[in-house]
Amino acid sequence: MANVVVGLALLAFWLYCLFDVITTPAEYIRGLPKGMWVLITVVPAIGGLLWLLAGRPQYAPAVPSEAEQPPPPSGPRGPDDDPDFLRNLERRLRDED
Repeated sequence: MANVVVGLALLAFWLYCLFDVITTPAEYIRGLPKGMWVLITVVPAIGGLLWLLAGRPQYAPAVPSEAEQPPPPSGPRGPDDDPDFLRNLERRLRDED
């Protein structure tokens, strides 16, 4: 039973690495050309480890810095955020009473 679990874990790791190589844009891959990394990851355990350590791109942090963040929207986003709409709504409600 333990052999089956280890085998499935290795299969999942190998498939993850193979799909990661295939879906990564070629200009972001480090070290070797993309085709070579596909061939290297065909070797089940060692190829995947090599890919993760030496070929996989080192992406920027998921949270952008303050300089990279887009400015907040200039106008209201919805009717509840629009002060003119709310004033007009209050005025209409008072007129109905």
